[in-house]
Amino acid sequence: MVHRKALAWLAAAAMSLPMASVAQQPTTLRVVMHSDLKILDPIWTSAFIVRNHGYMVYDTLFALDGELRIKPQMVEKWDVSADKLIWTFALRDGLEFHDGKPVTAEDVVASLKRWSVRDTLGQMLWAKVDEAAAVDDKTFRLTLKAPTGVVLQALAKPSGNPFIMPKRVAETPPGDQIKEFVGSGPFIFKADEWKPGDRTVYVRNPKYKPRPEPASGLAGGKIAKVDRIEWIAIPDQQTAVNALQAGEIDIIEAPQHDLYPILKKDRNVELVNPSKWGNQYIFRFNHLHKPFDNAKNRQAMLYALNQKDFLDGVIGDPDYYTLCKAMFVCGGPYETTVGFEDKYESNYAKARDLLKEGGYDGTPVVLLHSTDLYALANTAPIAKSIMERAGMKVDMQSMDWQTLVARRAKKDPPDKGGWNLMITSTSGPDALDPLALGFLVATCDKAPFGWPCDEELVRLRAAFADETDEARRKEIVEKIQLRVAEAPTHAFLGQFSSAMARRKTVSGNVTSPVTVFWNVEKR
Repeated sequence: MVHRKALAWLAAAAMSLPMASVAQQPTTLRVVMHSDLKILDPIWTSAFIVRNHGYMVYDTLFALDGELRIKPQMVEKWDVSADKLIWTFALRDGLEFHDGKPVTAEDVVASLKRWSVRDTLGQMLWAKVDEAAAVDDKTFRLTLKAPTGVVLQALAKPSGNPFIMPKRVAETPPGDQIKEFVGSGPFIFKADEWKPGDRTVYVRNPKYKPRPEPASGLAGGKIAKVDRIEWIAIPDQQTAVNALQAGEIDIIEAPQHDLYPILKKDRNVELVNPSKWGNQYIFRFNHLHKPFDNAKNRQAMLYALNQKDFLDGVIGDPDYYTLCKAMFVCGGPYETTVGFEDKYESNYAKARDLLKEGGYDGTPVVLLHSTDLYALANTAPIAKSIMERAGMKVDMQSMDWQTLVARRAKKDPPDKGGWNLMITSTSGPDALDPLALGFLVATCDKAPFGWPCDEELVRLRAAFADETDEARRKEIVEKIQLRVAEAPTHAFLGQFSSAMARRKTVSGNVTSPVTVFWNVEKR
């Protein structure tokens, strides 16, 4: 009896103590991202939601800090030979994959080789690489055929970064998706809890060794301050806002702009802008098939389109968008409107004349329409209306974003499951210069979806990469814009910014062009 009384007293005493003194309860952060996650290979696709997943699970050799400066991440130190041909990198101590195996130089080399086939800047770098080899377990070396200024920029790019995977995974053919998701980053992907359309789950990696520097952008100390992160799929934006206000979720990555007034009135919610560089809308042509295999028909779209209709139709509030005829974004170091002064004015007469010159025969063009990303949902209907006023017939086909991402990778004819046009967006830092902007890659079948093929543009981008004089680089930028105005790879439809909505119990989001969750706390 005494023993039972003692146990009862101890239990009562424990219940009266603060929870933290009994047992530290796991902290779960619940987030609604801009899209559901259905593809898990961040090398296979450039879709931002898959890129964001990559930063959760994998680590990077280099990264951009909060001021877009290149900083080492997995690399401890590096050396460049006097002739700029031999780059030697040493990995820092304590790097370990989630399966307990150490990260080695062989893992890095295998990861770089697979990445270099898929990524646009990786392709440019690898064209200069004579050999990539592991020197020892912690050291790898790139031997170049000729000097280039893109080595660190390629290894630190925010979208399309060469995420480091185990060698056995990285040896997956570049055209196939990986089937094992083992990284060395600050969070571990819970494949057994992944339910597309419902949730994606990550847990804190207890063995991750962060860098000693403070977190800054995608660089510095990646400290996981919550135990579990759940990406909750809520496609309806109003439902997501209701869940945020009720405390059922903690963050909405990118709520639609017309809901900002509701969020601003809630004293438990705040709007923050973790990316000060914004985004750029992209109207992408498929160059493989008629009618956009003809440059005249692509030019016609530059004259028919206008940026204001798109930005008003989606963003609405001029405080959050900018009309900008600079391909390398307004406010960037290479801002210029050369070649585009008379474009994006809805000059339908000029567009019709060009369509006639391009031989457009009235065949409907297939325009892919994303229905579940609010930032894109209205763009295709607006494009359809504008194109029809210019004299084109449009077959707008609607689908969710992840289905669209898979569809846009197909080279089939439009009437056999392919496509002619689609609209997406890219971040400001991914459009700052001709190397960062992957939509300029015109290497035919090796180019990103859309597959432009233009030897002159390839030559100009290579000249920009090899040029070290800044004045000459700006001259090359103007030549590139003039070339794109003549033989368009894509159209750019203005800049916009978005805020993140989070409950005031959450803090610590770093300023970054990518939404990441290290340094984030929840009280």
